[in-house]
Amino acid sequence: MKSKKSSSDLSPKNSVVSYSRFSDYDIHLFKAGKHYKLYDRLGSHVISTDALGEGVYFAVWAPNAEKVSVIGNFNAWNHHSHHLFPRWDSSGIWEGFIPNVGLGEVYKYCIHTPTGEELEKADPYALRWEEPPHTASLVWNTWFEWTDEKWMGGRFEKNGLKSPWSVYEIHLGSWRRSPDAPEQFLGYRLLADELVPYIKEMGYTHVEFMPIMEHPYYPSWGYQVTGYFAASSRYGTPQDLMYLIEQLHNNDIGVILDWVPSHFPGDQHGLYMFDGTHLYEHASEKEGFHPDWKSYIFNYGRNEVRSFLISNALFWLDRYHVDGLRVDAVASMLYRDYSRKEGEWIPNKYGGRENLEAISFLKELNVAVYGQYPDVQTIAEESTSFTGVSRPVFNGGLGFGMKWMMGWMNDTLKYFEQDPIHRRYYHGQITFSTVYAFTENFMLPLSHDEVVYGKKSLIYKMPGDEWQKFANLRLLYTYMFTHPGTKLMFMGGEFGQTREWDFEQSLDWHLLDFKPHQGIKKIVQDLNKLYRTEGALYEMNFEWEGFRWIESGDAENSVLIYCRKGEVVENKLVIVLNLTPMPRKDYRVGLPHHGDWEIVFNSDEKQYYGSGYELNYAITTQQIPWHGRDQSAVLQLPPLSALILKRFNRKAKFW
Repeated sequence: MKSKKSSSDLSPKNSVVSYSRFSDYDIHLFKAGKHYKLYDRLGSHVISTDALGEGVYFAVWAPNAEKVSVIGNFNAWNHHSHHLFPRWDSSGIWEGFIPNVGLGEVYKYCIHTPTGEELEKADPYALRWEEPPHTASLVWNTWFEWTDEKWMGGRFEKNGLKSPWSVYEIHLGSWRRSPDAPEQFLGYRLLADELVPYIKEMGYTHVEFMPIMEHPYYPSWGYQVTGYFAASSRYGTPQDLMYLIEQLHNNDIGVILDWVPSHFPGDQHGLYMFDGTHLYEHASEKEGFHPDWKSYIFNYGRNEVRSFLISNALFWLDRYHVDGLRVDAVASMLYRDYSRKEGEWIPNKYGGRENLEAISFLKELNVAVYGQYPDVQTIAEESTSFTGVSRPVFNGGLGFGMKWMMGWMNDTLKYFEQDPIHRRYYHGQITFSTVYAFTENFMLPLSHDEVVYGKKSLIYKMPGDEWQKFANLRLLYTYMFTHPGTKLMFMGGEFGQTREWDFEQSLDWHLLDFKPHQGIKKIVQDLNKLYRTEGALYEMNFEWEGFRWIESGDAENSVLIYCRKGEVVENKLVIVLNLTPMPRKDYRVGLPHHGDWEIVFNSDEKQYYGSGYELNYAITTQQIPWHGRDQSAVLQLPPLSALILKRFNRKAKFW
């Protein structure tokens, strides 16, 4: 039900005045699919002119409408009192100026269709919406007095592909809730007070927010977006979100947003059948309906839709100072037969399964993003073997900065779920990722998708008794932080959340009262510190030269040994993994340089709830060839452990 705070005022001073913010060039770009700042034109904008006074300019794209009117509290939701004017240029845009309305006004568009329907639609370009379950738009702005100049001026280096990326993925509504009212969300500003110091304490470089664009159905986790230009009102105003982002930036933490250009829901107030026709989506269900999510697929071949989507991507980078976009469900966009049976999809014009229009759109998106914001990154969630996802468009790729390494995630979790006594038979599963690790710029994801729907939490994927579960998880994390590629960890994983993720509840922060969980939190902190301070772990993340196997074939003992190096060749790290609970005594390891080495990290230390297996942290090589190296040393390998070795430098101060 809509609120009716006032009766209709149809006096001349409150009627619609013909007015436009569009130039002929704007219209040309819009119709060509090249207008990337439509949010400056379409939607609602508070303006003041000498001739018209103060009021709101409204503009909406509805080319097949018979009439379009603005309805709201200001006219008692009267469908026939405030009609917009159609432009003369066949753009399909309706516009007009309504005096004496302003910031905070609740409104929708009434779309009068050729069939006689009167559809009440929220504004696709609205900057703020009512808090769900209400569905109207609000006249708002994105004015904010930013203080993150230092971050913005230096983020080219922070966001570069040769910089460390350790990402904390978070769902705002369930990270933490009020202890006094668990049903209440923390707002953007309260999150700034609690989340920012926590991420800084943990040492993550970036935070990734699951979709914060307005979505009516909370259990969709934000992936069924209706208000593409609006920050969800569940947590506060647009300015409140800007404050949160500003505080993250001022603490040297980058911000990535999940972005969903792959599909949208069929809510009556949303984009679906917007002007009584299939405006944003395909008319055919074989092209326009997504069977997995029961949602609708954008028509990427329609120029005005491309302008809408690319404008939306740039909007978050522009108005919210966002540092990257993680693009959801790219695989579903690339293939016309995605999740469809034979006969349920339409081939492309060449008879193939590739969605040529979507591929063209993604290339254009990335060219536009990097052309205007070269200091950000786009990251593709793409689960197939489609080639060149993170290759530049000028080299024939899709142009993303990074791609989620879904194969690594699946193989690694399947391996770690095996009882260690059987891991010798799955050795190839844990080593296979390095065969293709440098074919794309990969990000290693341990995301929300792996801890829901009966998949169990990460700690409960691990085999063995309690001690072994935690040892395995420490080992998994060390393997991830030392494997080539950037890193992503979903909230709760950093302290060993035992329950599956539940979007309706806070994380189980009380678990940090117990030593095993304290140990997981401590090891993640230290891994983040090691990762950020050792160039060998990030400077050559996407280059073959940054990784070398020392021993990949010892399946019998389930031991892996590899070397990471950065741009300073001498600063190599050697990583030794013992993937069984059996200590390996006097295990000889070939080392790339002779001389003194030091164990700079041991996942089995007591501070991590490890066994504290006795080690000699100072190591001197012997001139005994081993593992194809001219020198080697004998190590003691603790149970279910990871050791990281570095050449000893008397001048260096190891963290």
